Amino acid sequence: MTDTGDEQELTDLDLTRLLQTLTVESDRYAERFGAHHGLHRTDVNALALILAAARRGDPMSPTALARELRLSPSATTALIDRLEALGHVERTRPAGDRRRVALEVPEAALEEGRRMFVPLAAAFASAWAGFDAAEREVVARFLDVSTEAMREVGAEWGHDGPQRRR
Repeated sequence: MTDTGDEQELTDLDLTRLLQTLTVESDRYAERFGAHHGLHRTDVNALALILAAARRGDPMSPTALARELRLSPSATTALIDRLEALGHVERTRPAGDRRRVALEVPEAALEEGRRMFVPLAAAFASAWAGFDAAEREVVARFLDVSTEAMREVGAEWGHDGPQRRR
């Protein structure tokens, strides 16, 4: 893809490379957030999953978090303990079923996250200001189908960890 003034059709490889670049920059942003807060990358991923569950109105349980992150119960407990000690997560017991444990992000941690991610959202909004509704629909569909393709191909790799060399 060159900027010669001529309209050139973007190839699948061009789009793949642009998506890879976005993914790398997104990872770097999340790593900087984690480093700023003394969090491992898995901790940041856990917070993102807990927040996404809360937005859906379905609080994340430790068991569901372990499944999503593909961690053992003991590793998940250590992760939650670490996040709780840093003030990023609270264990709560939902009314109606005191046996269940739900993971919630306290307001102070949400505010800290806002300081990092609201400026990013504002920068995105500014960058996307020139897109009309139809273009936004195309971008949203592109991102949805690309995410699903990545999930499908990633699932083919399985969950057993790296293959041993022989």
